[in-house]
Amino acid sequence: METAKVMEYARSLLNAHGDKAQAEAAQKAAAHEAAGEADEAKTWRAIEDAIRQMRPPHQG
Repeated sequence: METAKVMEYARSLLNAHGDKAQAEAAQKAAAHEAAGEADEAKTWRAIEDAIRQMRPPHQG
């Protein structure tokens, strides 16, 4: 999947799920990995990474 589409999906997921978006993407990736669907899992890992980059760093 092209980068622009990954970013679009990530932004949509973040808007829909807020703080839980990254976990949602990770769950979808894991489900595809378990099913042996490597390409789909790779896409969801890219979406998960994009969400991680979009979120501000934790202030401690």
